[in-house]
Amino acid sequence: MDKQQLANLVEQITRKLLENETPKKKVLFIFCDSSAHEPFVDQLILLKSRQIDYDLLFLDGETSAWLGIQQIQSTGAEQLIAADEYAKAPIELPKEYDAIIVPEIDLDNAARVCHGLKGSVKAEIIFSGLVLNIPIVIGEDSPGIKRAERRTLQRLQLPLPYQRKFEKYKLELAEMGIQFSKASELYETILQLLFEEFKEDSASIFFQEKVLTLKWLSTHIRNKKTLFVKEGTTLTPLVKDYLKEKGIKLVIQKEGSG
Repeated sequence: MDKQQLANLVEQITRKLLENETPKKKVLFIFCDSSAHEPFVDQLILLKSRQIDYDLLFLDGETSAWLGIQQIQSTGAEQLIAADEYAKAPIELPKEYDAIIVPEIDLDNAARVCHGLKGSVKAEIIFSGLVLNIPIVIGEDSPGIKRAERRTLQRLQLPLPYQRKFEKYKLELAEMGIQFSKASELYETILQLLFEEFKEDSASIFFQEKVLTLKWLSTHIRNKKTLFVKEGTTLTPLVKDYLKEKGIKLVIQKEGSG
């Protein structure tokens, strides 16, 4: 076998391997600024170890962000201002990813998403992801106030009236199909979303408290098919609608039953 034949054989084998290679999963993280990703570095390393690719989108204010060297510009209410002719609009980005991860969301963007409004990078990406049925995960421990606002106002939490409004929006987001996860558990949540073998083994989940809320349900139910509750457990109307919509079977355990 001469050198040319050997080269052709190597090329054929390489092509076969590439054709049979399973496409890698890829997720998009949306961070508030260029330093917001630092607490998540260990989780990003774990994703790489599982052959999951990711891109980091760093917000530069509300209406623009950076994805590598490309500047992503919000389309606003009507038209796109072309700040970077090679960059995609936010509404186009989700098509390239298997999941969208938003470790922290604020009151303003939560309200935009719930009311179907655009005008910010986060709102437009989440809108597009929901329309395309791409999984979206939001950090459940978000305080609801932007990082920049926390630094400027020297406050870590919203005042109580705004907190109530923010919690209401989070319930609406969950009802729309957005999943919430603790920031420290984003890695596990991503694995469960993208790979069948990482889904929890049991198809059932048990609720032991007195009042079942949509917030608890949307956080814990994930891929479960059956929900067990104790007799006398109070279910909110939103919970009943959610169970019906997701096709989750409700089993009420009477006192003394196994």
